[in-house]
Amino acid sequence: MTDLKKSWVASANAADTDFPLNNLPYGVFSTDALSPRCGVAIGDSILDVARAEEAGLTGTDGLLQDAKWNPLMAAGPDVWSAFRARLAALLAEGAEDRDAVEPLLVPMSAATLHLPIEVAEYTDFYAGKQHAQNVGTMFRGPENALPPNWLHIPIGYNGRASTVVVSGTDIRRPMGQTKAKDATAPSFGPCQRLDIELEMGAIVGSPSAMGEPVTVAQAREMIFGYVLLNDWSARDLQAWEYQPLGPFQAKAFATSISPWIVTAEALEPFEAATPDREVPLLPYLVEERPGLYDIDLSVEMNGHTIGHTNMRELYYSASQQLAHHASSGCAMRTGDLLGSGTISGPKPENYGSLLEMTWGGQNPIQIDGESRSFIEDGDTLTLKGHAQGNGYRVGFGACTGTILPAPDFYKETT
Repeated sequence: MTDLKKSWVASANAADTDFPLNNLPYGVFSTDALSPRCGVAIGDSILDVARAEEAGLTGTDGLLQDAKWNPLMAAGPDVWSAFRARLAALLAEGAEDRDAVEPLLVPMSAATLHLPIEVAEYTDFYAGKQHAQNVGTMFRGPENALPPNWLHIPIGYNGRASTVVVSGTDIRRPMGQTKAKDATAPSFGPCQRLDIELEMGAIVGSPSAMGEPVTVAQAREMIFGYVLLNDWSARDLQAWEYQPLGPFQAKAFATSISPWIVTAEALEPFEAATPDREVPLLPYLVEERPGLYDIDLSVEMNGHTIGHTNMRELYYSASQQLAHHASSGCAMRTGDLLGSGTISGPKPENYGSLLEMTWGGQNPIQIDGESRSFIEDGDTLTLKGHAQGNGYRVGFGACTGTILPAPDFYKETT
């Protein structure tokens, strides 16, 4: 484990900041005076790297002038590493270029944060074993909790890139078709069992070609960085629609991500191995290097912590997910987003969804004197996460969203 790297930006040296020199995550921001642009978080400030590039300080050539990180991501791992090393040199204690860099800092409190990438496509996996067991037990009983393929492949589905939004974006309660157990026909109306899923999202930087699978080791090199991810879920819509082809409208309406991309390089000191395999994986999924990270995660509802877990609870790493995704010859693109699936630990306080925390609504939780089984209009849900080092932390910032009422589309009908 490395120690805190000192910066001349004093706030970056605080033990409780998410953004020390060890981190240097990438986002897109604007202010009243500045249009949206690429920025790097350092302490309580943002370095305007678009202007830094114009001043010849970054060692890049036009990669930072769009209000998205895709051009740099497409340039590949060597460019990523050189750029991050240059940033660290510019912001380190005693940096020669401090006088040139300091005017390019913007107070984070004055900034509006935007989606940091153009999301090419979005795939969500189901890689948390405790979550899969919990959900399977609820719907199929403990003897059939895991599908027969679960211990052999990372299960996933293709989601909607069009509704991936940055933290702070309000989420409209979805409408959809549901069917009550004792009803003779389905009905249409607002979702009544709205839920969250606490996940990590991996962002693909280097693409792969159609028809060309990649190894797990190659997949690891393709991953640019990670974000917190909330896969909002309409459980009543999901229960009616998911057979036989899986999630559709119940997952399509919104996915929130944290505004800062924490690079894979920044997370290297926190590598953690996947758990021992219960059955041997096929050779193309075997991972030689630890693929998970020791990242503490939590869920808050209206400012109250209701759950906490760790990325180490995943059964499959993002590299394994990506390698399986490409194994058929599916082309992966710069800006692809891979959700991990809900990350749940062994106890109820470690579960990553309300479906699990309340066991399908049977055991409501208490939030500041109010009872919750699922999310109500006006509720604000927040995901947080950080890796803990010696005297510092590498964090993602919050991933938050507030639920607005369903649209006045038309009255519920049968």
